[in-house]
Amino acid sequence: MSIHPIEGRYGSEEMREIWKKKSELEFMLKVEAALARAEAEFGLIPDEAADEINEKANLDYVSLERVKEIEAEIKHDIMAIVKALSEQCEGDAGEYVHLGATSNDISDTTRALQFKNSLSIIMRRLRELEDSLIEKSKITKTLACVGRTHGQHAVPTTVGHKFAIYAAEIRRHIDRIEELKPRILVGQITGAVGTQASLGDVGEDIHKRVNEILGLKPVTISNQVIQRDRYAELISKLAIISSSLDKIAKEVRNLQRTEIGEMQEPFGDKQVGSSTMPQKKNPMRSERIGGLAKVVRSNVTTELENVPLEHERDLTNSSSERMVLPTTFLLVDEQLKLMKYIVDGLVIDEENIEKVLNMTGGLNMSEAVMIELFKKGLGRQTAHKVVRDCAMDAYQSNKTLKQALMENQVVREHMTDEEIDKVIDPSNYLGCVNEHIENVVDNYEKNREV
Repeated sequence: MSIHPIEGRYGSEEMREIWKKKSELEFMLKVEAALARAEAEFGLIPDEAADEINEKANLDYVSLERVKEIEAEIKHDIMAIVKALSEQCEGDAGEYVHLGATSNDISDTTRALQFKNSLSIIMRRLRELEDSLIEKSKITKTLACVGRTHGQHAVPTTVGHKFAIYAAEIRRHIDRIEELKPRILVGQITGAVGTQASLGDVGEDIHKRVNEILGLKPVTISNQVIQRDRYAELISKLAIISSSLDKIAKEVRNLQRTEIGEMQEPFGDKQVGSSTMPQKKNPMRSERIGGLAKVVRSNVTTELENVPLEHERDLTNSSSERMVLPTTFLLVDEQLKLMKYIVDGLVIDEENIEKVLNMTGGLNMSEAVMIELFKKGLGRQTAHKVVRDCAMDAYQSNKTLKQALMENQVVREHMTDEEIDKVIDPSNYLGCVNEHIENVVDNYEKNREV
């Protein structure tokens, strides 16, 4: 029976497969095979031994069950793999397995392979989400809606502008991951404390060759472990992605409130919102994204704590990373999946959007009036005070802004009825939103061409 939700509830099977113990063993065997191949090329072990190790370094010969059996006896996970592989090799080839390597040469290089495959999934999901956000921004480009600051109605914006902001943010995440890869997708064969003394004069050559075989970049320098500032950066970047998804999900949740009702995340034909209130359509997917973001952000602290290991290394990072690394990838994977589903199926209620936009009787157009009065010759501060007085009058007397403006002597001296009507029309006060959206779309299309 599973205990942790990532074992079945969160994350795709595709991502989960990368972090299963069986897959991890397969990656480690690949590292051991690459090590043997490189050592044979540089004359440290016989070619026949390298061939035998490469033939047997796979799950057809080395089973997870056998590795666990050995580990239970010797209490060392990497040495259990070494023994399980060695016993499968014919002749004396088993004697050459793991020559000159330390455990973290194998485990940290394996982590790089897991990162490589996991980041490939994350990048694909980011691009798919970017596609969806761009499409939504185009469709709703001119759909005026209320802008809000401090939870209060501000000047108008468009729904498309919101989506374009999100799309631009996802593009930055794509760029961040690309920039991150050279620092994260690194392996090492550097020995007990990083000096490669056990490999003699060809240590650096073997180190480079192993990583070349595996499609990784060799670290320039390490001690017993690849330095954990790299891992901390990785988890931090994934947490920033998680927080961006939390932000988008929070906007959907807030706009889905009964008293707002501008948007609604998809709700299945047979979906149940509440066990006791049959009418409920809860934004449960958006809420799940928010809940998972809390866990992902907390993992950053743990990985930052793993940066200051003692001397050439201690073991305090190992146990926590067994949880932090797969959990972070699986949860961000889940969030990205959910967000794409939400964006693709988002219900946008244009009637409610317009209703909410006009809810304050034009008070959200106060800035537009102030700017128009400035253009008519009033000083900016004077115009601000005039419109504020009108706005406060509207609040206190339950008037629309237009009524208050029509009754204000200063306003009447500078603006006609037609000018007032024009200036308080939200569609006339959207500034450069179209240009902003087009800039985001243009950048998206340029990147898609690369």
